[in-house]
Amino acid sequence: MENEDLIGIFEIAKLAGVGASAVANWRTRSQDFPRPVVELKSGPVFRRHEIRRWLKRRRKQVANVIATINLKGGVGKTTTTVALAEMLSTEFHQKVLVIDLDPQTNATIMLIGETKWEELNSKGLTLARLFQDALDEKHEFDLDSTLQRKVSNVRDVRSVDLLPSSLDLIDVQDRLASVPPGRFYANNPVDLLRKATKPIIEDYDYVLIDCPPNMGIITLNGLRIAQGYIIPTIPDILSTYGIPQIVKRVKDFSTSIVEQIEPFGIVICKYQAQVGLHVDTIRRLRQNRKDAPVFDTVIPQSGHISEAAEFAPVGTLRQKYGYQGQFEAYRDLAAEFKRRVEA
Repeated sequence: MENEDLIGIFEIAKLAGVGASAVANWRTRSQDFPRPVVELKSGPVFRRHEIRRWLKRRRKQVANVIATINLKGGVGKTTTTVALAEMLSTEFHQKVLVIDLDPQTNATIMLIGETKWEELNSKGLTLARLFQDALDEKHEFDLDSTLQRKVSNVRDVRSVDLLPSSLDLIDVQDRLASVPPGRFYANNPVDLLRKATKPIIEDYDYVLIDCPPNMGIITLNGLRIAQGYIIPTIPDILSTYGIPQIVKRVKDFSTSIVEQIEPFGIVICKYQAQVGLHVDTIRRLRQNRKDAPVFDTVIPQSGHISEAAEFAPVGTLRQKYGYQGQFEAYRDLAAEFKRRVEA
C-alpha cells in the first residue's frame, strides 16, 4: 500500500471543489462511492485514482491528464500537443497546462519563443531543475516561477500555461537511468513530476504532457500522472513500428503502479492521400485495434503546419495552422479528442 496515492475526506473535498460535508453525503447516498482502503481515527482513506474516476462519472471538475508519446521523432507529436492545447483553449474554452518533458524543447519554443526560453533556462526555471534537484538532493525547483502563464503566439489563445523544458534534460535523464531504485523506478524517480505538480494540476481542465521519444524515466514521470495517452504518427512503416512496444510498456507500467493508463488512440499526422503506403497503413492500423484505436480525424501534410512551429505573433489559430482545411482538421481532432477523454 505504500506505493499507492491515498487521500482523505478533506482532500477529496478540495479535489471536487466542495465541502467535506458534501463528500460525507456522497458516501451515505451513493452506493457506488469507492470503499476506503482503511478506516483511521482521523477518518477513512481512499485510493486517489478510484475517487477521480467516481468524480468524473459525477461530472465534477477534475483535470484530464493526457500524455503524448511516440518512440520516433518527427512524426508530429509536439505540433499535435500544442495544437490540441490551443484548440481546447480557444474553441472549447478549456484551461490547459502543457508540460514539456521533451529535451528538444520544441513545445516550449512554439509557445514562448527562443528568447524567452533562453532567459528561463539561464535562471534554472525549467523542468530540468526539478530532476537535477533529485540528483543533487536539493530543493531549488520553484514551481510558481517556472510556470509560464497565458502562453502562445496566437492572440486568441488566452488560457494555456506551460511548464518549460530544457536541453539539460538529456544529461539529467542519462544520470537518472544509471541509478534505478527497483522495477520501473516506481518508488522514487518516476514520482518526481507528480509530487512537484500536485499543487496545480487540479487547476486545469486539461493537462497535456509532451513526452520524449523514448520510454525512459522522464517519460515514465509523465505517464505517472496521466490517465491516458495518444500516439501521433506518420502512417508509414518506420513511424508505426514501435506502437506495439509503447502499448505493452505502458500497460506493464500501469500494472506496476496500480493505476489505469488508457490508450485513447493513434493520431494520423502528415497524411498524404495520394501515397499508397499511407492509405494502406491507416487501413492496417484501423483493423488492428488490439494496440490502440485510431482517431477518425487525420492531419494532412502541410507546409503551413510545418511553419506553425515558428514563434511569430498571429491573431487567430486559422492564421497559424492554415486556411485550406488545416485549421478545421485540428479543430475536429480536438473535438474528437475531448469526446474520447470525457466519455
